[in-house]
Amino acid sequence: MAEPVRTISANVHGALRLMTLLRLGGQFAYTSTSEVYGDPLVSPQPESYRGSVDCTGPRAAYDESKRCVEALLFEAHRAHGTRVKVARLFNVFGPRTRMDDGRAVSNFVSQALRGLPLTIYGDGAQTRSWGYVDDIMEALERYWWRDGIDYPGPINLGNDREIPVLDVARYIQRLFPGCDIEHLPPAPQDPANRRPDLAVANRILPGWSCAVPYEDGVVRTIDWFRAQMAAPTPLPEAAEPIVVPAELVSPTRPAGRTRRSRLIPGVIAWQDEPGTQAQA
Repeated sequence: MAEPVRTISANVHGALRLMTLLRLGGQFAYTSTSEVYGDPLVSPQPESYRGSVDCTGPRAAYDESKRCVEALLFEAHRAHGTRVKVARLFNVFGPRTRMDDGRAVSNFVSQALRGLPLTIYGDGAQTRSWGYVDDIMEALERYWWRDGIDYPGPINLGNDREIPVLDVARYIQRLFPGCDIEHLPPAPQDPANRRPDLAVANRILPGWSCAVPYEDGVVRTIDWFRAQMAAPTPLPEAAEPIVVPAELVSPTRPAGRTRRSRLIPGVIAWQDEPGTQAQA
């Protein structure tokens, strides 16, 4: 984790500040993570699994701050009746992810497009469950607002097809002949497996699944990354502050207070910046 203090602050302080903006009767929709399960001792991981997390280890800043925000939201739900919806995402990938976000697919694709070796931390036997972004967004839209679901969560969202990191690297290698695979020392406490138990998702979101195979998703991601690399780099522009509408502001906050949050009517949806996990 490159910036552990900033990561904790983004999760915990960000959630606390957004709670003060939640209007009466509003809903707090939160994207949590499969990292709350740590290095799991059971597979697949159901929402009831309490996890195997080292609270002082090298991944703790991300794991524990996500767990802390979940605790905050569920306590607000229990104690005050706050409407919350918590989704735990598993290994999302696809277009519009950052090339340098540290995720395995992003790493491999950006390295292959530059003619660099594909770097794997450890032997690559660690498994992940690759969920294409379109499928995950479909689930979030249905859960958070489209289907009128009244369920606080948590709910696992991801692909229950478990694939070793090495297999993904070899697949991309076949798409880029001559691209080598390079093994680096294992990342500290890199989880051995990731696979969601989707029983709750199947009940809450009938008919939903990760329909895009990772092979197709990787090809789409390559096409998007290639187009981004070919496009001229625009000059950076100053970010415009987002003025929160008065009806969304808590009475304890002055109306018009600016926040860099993306707001949906009746919903505050928040996600921290991508982590820097090498094989996320």
